Amino acid sequence: MISLENLRESFIKLFDARPRIFRAPGRVNLMGEHVDYNEGFVLPLAIDRFCHAAGRPRSDAILRIHSEQMRETVKFGFDDPRPSEHHWSGYVRGVAWALREAGHKLSGADLLISSDVPFGAGLSSSAALEVATAYALQRLNNLEISRVELARICQRAENEYVGMRCGIMDQLTASSGRFANALLIDCRSLEIEYQPIDEARVAVVVANTMVKHALAASSEYNQRREECDEAVERLRHRFTKMRTLRDVSWDEIESFTSTWPEKIRKRARHVTTEIARVHAAATALRNGNYEKVGKLLSQSHTSLDQDFEVSSEELNLMVSLAAKLPDFLGGRMTGAGLGGCTVNLVRAANAADFAVALAASYEAQTGIRPDVCICHASDGAEEIS
Repeated sequence: MISLENLRESFIKLFDARPRIFRAPGRVNLMGEHVDYNEGFVLPLAIDRFCHAAGRPRSDAILRIHSEQMRETVKFGFDDPRPSEHHWSGYVRGVAWALREAGHKLSGADLLISSDVPFGAGLSSSAALEVATAYALQRLNNLEISRVELARICQRAENEYVGMRCGIMDQLTASSGRFANALLIDCRSLEIEYQPIDEARVAVVVANTMVKHALAASSEYNQRREECDEAVERLRHRFTKMRTLRDVSWDEIESFTSTWPEKIRKRARHVTTEIARVHAAATALRNGNYEKVGKLLSQSHTSLDQDFEVSSEELNLMVSLAAKLPDFLGGRMTGAGLGGCTVNLVRAANAADFAVALAASYEAQTGIRPDVCICHASDGAEEIS
């Protein structure tokens, strides 16, 4: 947990002024992996790990940013050339660029960034950074921006400035999360229905394998998008109003896919069945049927492993070890994949014991000490100074 007092003192030492402090959460996705860019439905929740942005406005067009985690200060003007190399500051630069591209007038700012959302773990550290930055710049410049527009701006920053063709789930969750609720998001209309989670009955336990493989590279993520796009192209002559795989069910298309390349067929099967699982999980949440939610989580993991091929040896091990423990209802990998975290639904009364036992079991098998923690559904972007 980040100390606000320490953050404030660090800002004063760096910039000789008292800051306002803003934050945006990471997220864990209960259900709906790799379907947001297919305009499907997803069921994430904002978690109680945050990226903080302490800031003050400047009178010029300069952004001066210090990252506590990277131990680096970067200074640039709004009209400076875009860097040729990937750098953490690209997410901040991209947000400022996207805000201006959307027609918002910005003055410069001094920002101190500090985050306890683990990097590369599938908990959307980049979206937390983008939304915390965007919200800080919005408030420091007194801009009128809705939560949905803020998410769109941050998605554009990542798509067009950073070069990662992500969907909008992460940014919308970071901007619009709600305490003790998951968000059922329609990734086409961006409508949100909040789904309550009774934390007296169940807990969400996130287990970080501490291993990240090749999908962290944008080229691998983008390849999955291209494979989904190919599936759509193969179906368009039969479903003339189809825009994405969201517009069909597996039952409708299964017979047409028998002659497809196996890879494309499996990608389509995952996306269409995953969207169906999202709706089933949202209904089960509303009814308090957490056993059903758990079964759907485990089915989702099998699909991500076998059909979308984005799991890993470590993720599969973490899921299998969790399934052997008491009070486990279901679990799966979460995030882009090939490393990072699993999300587990566990009976609340013994969630702490579950987390300790899972960490010990994984370390005994791998020699790697994982980060296993109970996460609580939290509010989205906010000012806390």
